[in-house]
Amino acid sequence: MKLFNSSTNFDSVLKKYFSFKNETVSLDPLAEILSSVKKSDFTHVLDFFRNNPELLENFKYYLHHIFQGKAFNLSLTEANILSENAFFPELKKRILNKILPPVVNENTIWYMVDNVSLTPKDDLGFFHNLPENEIDELFRLLGISDFIISPEVKKEMLFSMNILSWRVTGSAMEVEVVRMAPQYKNFDNPFLALQNELEELAADFEKDNQLQLSSKNSRYKQIKIYIEQCLEFVNIAFKNSSKYGISGKINQSLLKIRQQVQRIFEIIQLLVIDEEKDVLLNSKQLVFNILSYKSHRNNISELINDSTRLISHLITNHTAETGTHYITSSRKEYMTMFYKASGGGIIVGALCVLKMLYGYIPGSDFSHAFLYSMNYAMGFVMIYLMGFTLATKQPAMTAATMTKVLAEEGNIKSSSTEFAHLVSKLFRSQFIAFVGNVLLSFPIALLIIYGLDVFFSQNLAIERSDKLLKDLDPFKSKAILHACIAGFYLFISGIISGNIGNNSVFYQIPERIAKSISISRLFGKNFAKGLSKYYAKNWPGIVSNFWFGVFLGATAPVGLFLGLDLDIRHITFAAGNLALGLYGKDFTIDSYTFFISLVTVFLIGFFNFLVSFSLSMFLAFRSRKLNFGQVGELYKGIFRYFLKHPLKFFFPIRSGLDKKADELMSNTKSAKPGKE
Repeated sequence: MKLFNSSTNFDSVLKKYFSFKNETVSLDPLAEILSSVKKSDFTHVLDFFRNNPELLENFKYYLHHIFQGKAFNLSLTEANILSENAFFPELKKRILNKILPPVVNENTIWYMVDNVSLTPKDDLGFFHNLPENEIDELFRLLGISDFIISPEVKKEMLFSMNILSWRVTGSAMEVEVVRMAPQYKNFDNPFLALQNELEELAADFEKDNQLQLSSKNSRYKQIKIYIEQCLEFVNIAFKNSSKYGISGKINQSLLKIRQQVQRIFEIIQLLVIDEEKDVLLNSKQLVFNILSYKSHRNNISELINDSTRLISHLITNHTAETGTHYITSSRKEYMTMFYKASGGGIIVGALCVLKMLYGYIPGSDFSHAFLYSMNYAMGFVMIYLMGFTLATKQPAMTAATMTKVLAEEGNIKSSSTEFAHLVSKLFRSQFIAFVGNVLLSFPIALLIIYGLDVFFSQNLAIERSDKLLKDLDPFKSKAILHACIAGFYLFISGIISGNIGNNSVFYQIPERIAKSISISRLFGKNFAKGLSKYYAKNWPGIVSNFWFGVFLGATAPVGLFLGLDLDIRHITFAAGNLALGLYGKDFTIDSYTFFISLVTVFLIGFFNFLVSFSLSMFLAFRSRKLNFGQVGELYKGIFRYFLKHPLKFFFPIRSGLDKKADELMSNTKSAKPGKE
């Protein structure tokens, strides 16, 4: 129930300003009335208007007086539409507008809404929550129930549509935008056709300002068809992004084009009057639309969501295709994964010893950061180029694969058993990769440090052994936190790989290399073609592994410089460090230290996997507009499948579901440029 003084506040405000014919153009009276209406019982507001016709007439006069001659095309052509063709300039502009609102022409509806409604979103919600019949009554009482058919209003709306069509045509004719939808090269451009139709509609209105559209009007039907074709152009361009790649600028341009075309459609709909009731309905809708556009004008979260969703989709699309190589099906593939992981373990074992030796070199934090980074980076690139596997690099790729399977095959509500079997294949692939890495990194690190001891007659691990073993005790160090940091870097490296892959496709780098005249003249055409194929296949992996190494190597020195306890823990390096710690102690440690270190190695691996896989799944789900809540049943199905077939999650046991799982994965591979 409303408080008693809420309604009397509205009465007093109305009497204060409109007990006489108020000639003011100030917006303060309207702002006060809006505020008091929101606090009042709306039924009382309507009753008060009915019972006080003189006050009502004075208020109506004031409303028509302050709105007369005020342009509202800015509210239709600018509000809640991207104004920049790049993400960061748009973000910067919105943040600035939130802190310091822009200076607006006072002779516009835009200015009036800004100064009357400080919270347009809340005001819109208030009116939306009122009963429909009460809103209708308010519009009738205020004499604005038919303003949509006013020649001045229709002229503004037609002008707004033409402004939008001119802008959208210019954006859609850009070479890079047209390239995204080559299907339209052989057809009439729908944007030009839409612009021509709107200009002709405006010309018809100039001849007859009483012109009224209906849903059966041929010109309206033609405009509607062109609008649908323009939106289809944008949809095709977005779909083709998987084939041709996309840049942030083109992504932003396509979003802007879609917003402008949709706005044209929303405006033209308000000009269509089929029945008498449509006049009031469309008049209300125009008011609500203006408030809605204004309430979202500087929305930062919507900008980030819309602008980054497609890019994240493309990143996960490229990593998903890579992820299929990390999911084993047969026993042969399972053992191949083990051998590849073993090769990775051998290199990591050597890297552990090298990092320890670099620590003995005197120098600044920066020099150590550089040495550690290059140690890791060159080692990871070597692992990649030699065809070996670093187990924790897989989750970022396989998470995208699993999400793409869900999105493309529609397995959220069906085929949960087949998907659960696919998860079991993923899990056992991760398991055997962990085993291969750990089983080899430990003895290789031990063998190398022993060899150095024999060669130099000195145990080089003595000074570092206490710290190495302490770092493997989660109760004495931040081993779990540091494992999570490494998991985050694994996730970032997956993003880098996907982004490089997308840019390579968009900028046609392999094709440019193959057709480069200078490379062909210097080294021959065959070399250029070979380099092109090598670049397309390996460059994303090389770059992502290099930066992953830089992240791992620089974290501890940067943390030391900042006075923060930052470091990384990676399962394979943890196994190698355990070997060095044991050798430095001459294998004379208590049983607690040994077992806690051993358990921590696998705990580190678990958190490496958990963080990188979870973040990658989140990115992939978001990019495909999937809801985590939708897969609750799927998780239950996976758990039930694990209880029935636990060994399948660790060993390559044959199953009748293998073929179906392979089919699910095969559909994650997208077409390449030039292939339809």
